[in-house]
Amino acid sequence: MSSDALFRPAVIGTLSVPNRIVMAPLTRARADEHNVPSLLQAEYYAQRADAGLIISEATAVHPRGMGWYRAPGIWSDAMVAGWRNVTDAVHAAGGRIYAQLWHMGRLVLPDYLDGELPIGPSAIAGEGETFAPRDAGDTSLFLPMKPYVVPREMTQVDIDKVVDAYRQGARNAVAAGFDGVEIHGANGYIIDQFLQSKTNHRTDDYGGSVDNRVRFLKETMAAVVEVVEPGRVGLRVSPTSERKGMGDVDPGALTDAIGRAAQDHGLAYIHLIEAIVPGFTEVPNEPVIDRLRAAFKGTLIQNGGFRGESGAAYLQSGKADAISFGRPFIANPDLVTRLRDGLPLAEANFDYAYVGEAKGYTDYPPYAETAF
Repeated sequence: MSSDALFRPAVIGTLSVPNRIVMAPLTRARADEHNVPSLLQAEYYAQRADAGLIISEATAVHPRGMGWYRAPGIWSDAMVAGWRNVTDAVHAAGGRIYAQLWHMGRLVLPDYLDGELPIGPSAIAGEGETFAPRDAGDTSLFLPMKPYVVPREMTQVDIDKVVDAYRQGARNAVAAGFDGVEIHGANGYIIDQFLQSKTNHRTDDYGGSVDNRVRFLKETMAAVVEVVEPGRVGLRVSPTSERKGMGDVDPGALTDAIGRAAQDHGLAYIHLIEAIVPGFTEVPNEPVIDRLRAAFKGTLIQNGGFRGESGAAYLQSGKADAISFGRPFIANPDLVTRLRDGLPLAEANFDYAYVGEAKGYTDYPPYAETAF
């Protein structure tokens, strides 16, 4: 099957893109130790600027939402300046880039919070473990790991502060030169924690019914579209994923509510994580892409183990309007060219996914430099 459908131009909200290949957010931990984006990141993103749209790695909107060693933030002037180097480099290379706005909620270790507990919708710990900060003098290749802890249940004051942090993060993204923003509502982070019934046991207006559990998302969307035009705002969700202790009693009904909320706020797109093959995320027993299409009339971007032909097939079927590729972009800065020309894909060395500076980050060559 031809992959031509991937290379048709499209309009996502108010942004025109030359193809339907989206670079998915990929946390790579190359900011500095103060979470300020680096010039190395500018080089990395510029290398991949022929994607129809780049969505930045998850970018924290507030220090209490940052729990990943050397991931970038967007709450300070220094971070805005660092991101401006990135957006300038991408635009100079002819690309388009959105900032993904992120708060980790219960998945932040106390190690990142001077010993304080993280916050979450309910006092329920995430399942598994995550990267911890390095100890002084630690020069090992791999980062230390620690289990998640039980968070402090958020008060109304906490909720209002986080919503305001998303508003300010969106404002800062505009100042940093991004073409738009994506609200991170997936992968078990704070918005997802409110959305899914397994992690939200609240008895107030933010818990219980599906409509209540979507309230925090609605407030966040409303705050973001105050400062960024809705046609330049997207939302990433994963209502069928159970990673990190997530889960919902009725993912289909939750999807309906998410789609209606995004439609009501005029969002440009929804970016759905829903695997079509086993891999980083599980293949759901009951996929929700069709329900999302029925509830939301904007652009649908799907992510979930696609290759060129399978992505094109999804576009031709009308299930999605664009396809996001994550891991293939790590070792293939020229992924668009490789998919268009049917060239083999390079394989990433995941030992250097989150460490290594340039190694395993900006040193993957395009195919033209490897062919003899």
